[in-house]
Amino acid sequence: MSRHFAFLRGINLGKRQIKMADLKTCLSGIGLRDIRTIVASGNVGFETDDDSNLQARMEAVIAKTFGFQVGVVLRSESEIATMLANAPFGQLDPQADLTRHVMLFDTPLPAGLALNDRPGHTEVVRIDVREIYLAGYRQPNGRYTEGMDDLGKQIEQQLGKDRLMTARNWNTIEKALK
Repeated sequence: MSRHFAFLRGINLGKRQIKMADLKTCLSGIGLRDIRTIVASGNVGFETDDDSNLQARMEAVIAKTFGFQVGVVLRSESEIATMLANAPFGQLDPQADLTRHVMLFDTPLPAGLALNDRPGHTEVVRIDVREIYLAGYRQPNGRYTEGMDDLGKQIEQQLGKDRLMTARNWNTIEKALK
């Protein structure tokens, strides 16, 4: 038995609505247990005895149940614990007015991936094997994450449009193991 977390890409936007209670019911149909949603935006913790083809099985049952394709990025409980223990935002000024985000990829990123950030605006804090950690600083217009679109375009140019990725506020990751 192992505990995992699934981060669904692009749900509860526009017509791609999924109620978390319905998602839990859907996922229990493929044998997942102790299913717990984290924030109502497609973050799910669960236990399973069968890790085989887990991503594909989840994507298939979600598509069948809800009528649209949803990408699923998985992390094990130990991978989430390691992310948290590594404190990727530890070097940031704790008094700075910023938001912390992580881009989660389903496959490893190429070695030497280089992204042009904008210090004091949108910074690439760290790039790991399957994660990119970002800080978005409050701008005069009151927004924090406008520059993340620029980073998304750079990633798409370097990795292609078909690369499965989803982004989360770091607060969501911090809540995962609680």
